[in-house]
Amino acid sequence: MDKLTPKRRSDNMRAIRSKDTSPEMAVRRLIHSLGYRYRLHGSKLPGKPDLVFAGRKKVIFIHGCFWHLHSGCREGRIPGSRRSYWKPKLEGNRARDARNRRALRRLGWSALVIWECQVKREEKLRAKLVEFLGTV
Repeated sequence: MDKLTPKRRSDNMRAIRSKDTSPEMAVRRLIHSLGYRYRLHGSKLPGKPDLVFAGRKKVIFIHGCFWHLHSGCREGRIPGSRRSYWKPKLEGNRARDARNRRALRRLGWSALVIWECQVKREEKLRAKLVEFLGTV
């Protein structure tokens, strides 16, 4: 595998969005096709959940496996280069996610995390969403 130049890596990282990502758009389309309606990026809630179902007091986060260190996933690991930079950054993301979920729970909200790698298994994801959200 070719090593990325610092410039190329910087360009790659700059291109990564935090909203309207491909996994998020796929989940949004699936949820909408199931008949559920939601609000986007709840700025008044801890962690700004990607999808907010206010009437149900439920939220969904769609996490990238790399950025949120999905354990057990091939993509959810700390890079070998510049570990002193990446380790605290990615572990900090994971700790912040846990704090936000705890804060939501204290406010009476239920949260579901959907990982980027789970989006590819649509039937399994569909069942998980219906179980979490309940009847339409």
